Amino acid sequence: MILELDCGNSFIKWRVLDSSGVNASAEGVAGSDAALIDSLLALPELLLTRCRLVSVRAQEETEKLVEALVETFGVVVTSAASAREVAGVRNGYEDFERLGLDRWLAMLGGFKLASGACLVLDFGTAATADFIAEDGEHLGGFICPGMSLMRNQLRTHTRKIRYGDAAAERALECLSPGRTTVEAVERGCALMLRGFVLTQVELARSYWGDDFSIFLTGGDADLVLGSVPQARLVPDLVFVGLAMACPLS
Repeated sequence: MILELDCGNSFIKWRVLDSSGVNASAEGVAGSDAALIDSLLALPELLLTRCRLVSVRAQEETEKLVEALVETFGVVVTSAASAREVAGVRNGYEDFERLGLDRWLAMLGGFKLASGACLVLDFGTAATADFIAEDGEHLGGFICPGMSLMRNQLRTHTRKIRYGDAAAERALECLSPGRTTVEAVERGCALMLRGFVLTQVELARSYWGDDFSIFLTGGDADLVLGSVPQARLVPDLVFVGLAMACPLS
């Protein structure tokens, strides 16, 4: 069995592939290293042989997690690293090592699935957009605050904005003008994300007409899906790229 990990700024997304290395036999999201280990230990008949991961966390945090995995499961851990080119995709950053690894892997996955030009939109702690041309050239991208960052900034800097997660979820049941503060904030932030998406699609069309694919990924991707019905929602897009960057065969 292969353990795959996507260690983001807020959570660790994980899945366990069966012996075929293709199908996920278990998956989940953990809020800490300890929670991840506990979730894995709770799986029946777990027999990990290999592990690969991508991390955007500090090196010290990542090393601590790797040590815990080795100690607990005795696996060799392979970590994704920056590269100038992988599988026909050429990193477009002037300093390729400065491009976030999660973005890089999502780009690899998107280009593989598209077999051509594509726009990759990722909605996690940050919202990101990346443009990959038909020949694999990364044209660059954009980064802006994601839903949680926008929400938390308003909560932090505006004294009267106070509400819980349950209220936030209810507020997003529709996007009509808010009649309470929670509705106004949540729907306003969601519409900002949708506006971000539409501008990216417009820019992609200026490059490639209608001959490109759009991929949505990340925990908040469902908030914008309705604004781009032609897009393909791929929650595990980073894992597609991780397998390309860290082949274990």
